[in-house]
Amino acid sequence: MPISAHLTQFLASVHPYDSLTDAELIALANRCEVQSNVTGDRIFGIGDTADSLYIIADGAIEITDDTDVQLSLLGPRNSFGERALLRDETATRTATVTENCTLIVMPAATLFDLIKTHPPVAKFFDRRRPQREDRNDLATMAVDQLMTRNPISCSPDTPIRTVAGQMHERRISSICITDADAFEGIVTLRDMNSRVVVQGADPLAPVSSIMTPSPLSLSPKALVTDVLHLMVERGIGHIPIVEGQTLLGIVTQTDLTRAQAMSSADLVGRVAKAQDATEMARATSEIPQLLVQLVDAGNRHEVVTRLITDIADTATRRLLALAEAALGAPPVPYLWLACGSQGRQEQTGVSDQDNCLILSDDVTEADMPYFAQLAKFVSDGLDVCGYFYCPGDMMATNPRWCQPLKVWRGYFEGWIAKPDPEAQMLASVMFDLRPIGGDDSLFVNLQTQTLKRASKNSIFTAHMISNSLKHQPPIGLLRGLATIRSGEHRNQLDLKHNGVVPVVDLGRIYTLQGQLKSVNTRARLEAAIAARVLSGTGGADLLAAYDLIATTRLDHQSQQIKAGVKPTNYLDPSNLSDFERSHLRDAFVVVKTMQSAAGSGKGVLG
Repeated sequence: MPISAHLTQFLASVHPYDSLTDAELIALANRCEVQSNVTGDRIFGIGDTADSLYIIADGAIEITDDTDVQLSLLGPRNSFGERALLRDETATRTATVTENCTLIVMPAATLFDLIKTHPPVAKFFDRRRPQREDRNDLATMAVDQLMTRNPISCSPDTPIRTVAGQMHERRISSICITDADAFEGIVTLRDMNSRVVVQGADPLAPVSSIMTPSPLSLSPKALVTDVLHLMVERGIGHIPIVEGQTLLGIVTQTDLTRAQAMSSADLVGRVAKAQDATEMARATSEIPQLLVQLVDAGNRHEVVTRLITDIADTATRRLLALAEAALGAPPVPYLWLACGSQGRQEQTGVSDQDNCLILSDDVTEADMPYFAQLAKFVSDGLDVCGYFYCPGDMMATNPRWCQPLKVWRGYFEGWIAKPDPEAQMLASVMFDLRPIGGDDSLFVNLQTQTLKRASKNSIFTAHMISNSLKHQPPIGLLRGLATIRSGEHRNQLDLKHNGVVPVVDLGRIYTLQGQLKSVNTRARLEAAIAARVLSGTGGADLLAAYDLIATTRLDHQSQQIKAGVKPTNYLDPSNLSDFERSHLRDAFVVVKTMQSAAGSGKGVLG
């Protein structure tokens, strides 16, 4: 087979060129060159003119930054060189052959022609923040996003009285009848009234005697529109969702009403009026479904996490009010603060609680039991609501984190003066503090003075930078992504600790260097660019990378919730398309580059 035929065949297996027709692939192959290189060859270096895109046919290429830190080790079907090419600037990285390789060299003009004429190619090389399609239309939503999964069911021979008791106890309006996991029928409150109360059916008879056999049902891929039409046309209020003979879920008029009314404002309102933690938990239990709806509506990741965090804030303030009602007025002013993801307003479908109490310096030892009870009341209530206890005991229930303002000042002064590993960790957590309820004045001066003192201590800043580099993006050989090697999450990516957290850590460093008061990570990056702590180019890259990683994480959690699985931060990259993997790898490379810049001591504007 001639070289051009081999080249055409190879390009057809590489995304995005696999979208081209046979004739277009042949034309592309004729405009490219095949280049052979041996180990040690430098393809291009920092400052070189960018004039080509390189696609690896075989072998390996190492990409390093200006401090010789490895950013990527690329194998077959990966490309490189597009960064400088698309920006029309000289190279800012070095590409070196680490294993004898064959490269396909695509001239810049050829790439630009493809980008202009082929949308899939243009999309592949577009690193701008994607505009997400607005899909916030309940009627066109798939049924499996709305249905109640694993509905209550019973066997056909269950006595009618037993079924009626279950419906009353669980406050539900129907029960599905299954036999050996096969869906048989349904019994509703209407059936109970008409066939038992009115017609006098024996309460001890099997429920199969009053059920509606083989009722109208829909598949999980049906649209909510189908449910609405069926309910209106047939005058029914319950639609079982069945696949084959297996009952997967049920959609009721109540589900439709709840979905139409569900919003973060609705949940906030219900939480704010709750009389106890149990009532509050009924509202917060709907947060996963809210996350799905917000993601499917095309909302940006920082909007989704902000709205979800608002619910946690409201729950905290309501619990504080209930605690004061139960314990009496506080003896001195206090301030409840959140740290961690709640402090940064970045909560997702997986959230623990990280909080603390700052007390007025007028507090006495005799007052401390009150605040211990207040902290327990609120933390226990948050746990009931699904915000589980912090594994590291970073909570106001820990006496260490329930202290007068003067003690907190001493904490920060000590961490800054002697930045040992524990101090670095604690300072990192506490730089994300955000007031939730109480007297805000207890925090304003503390935050300002701490940032000023910390930014002036070069040793502390250096230690914080070093600490921020402990979480590394998962860049490796296989398609450029390094997965977890063993354990429960083997072959998966940790989108929290190796994805989002490295950017969170960088944002905290920029905040410290610029004495910026923002706490939210994206707001920190934007503020750092505005304050010229972070270069416009580097900042734009990092924002785009963060957006992609955070959005991928939320999309993943949304898909898990739809599948009836508890959301996690662990993603199997094999579930992503080549396009998604490539872009995610590029995002991780950007983060790695910015980490290298922060750790080199050259600064982020250099």
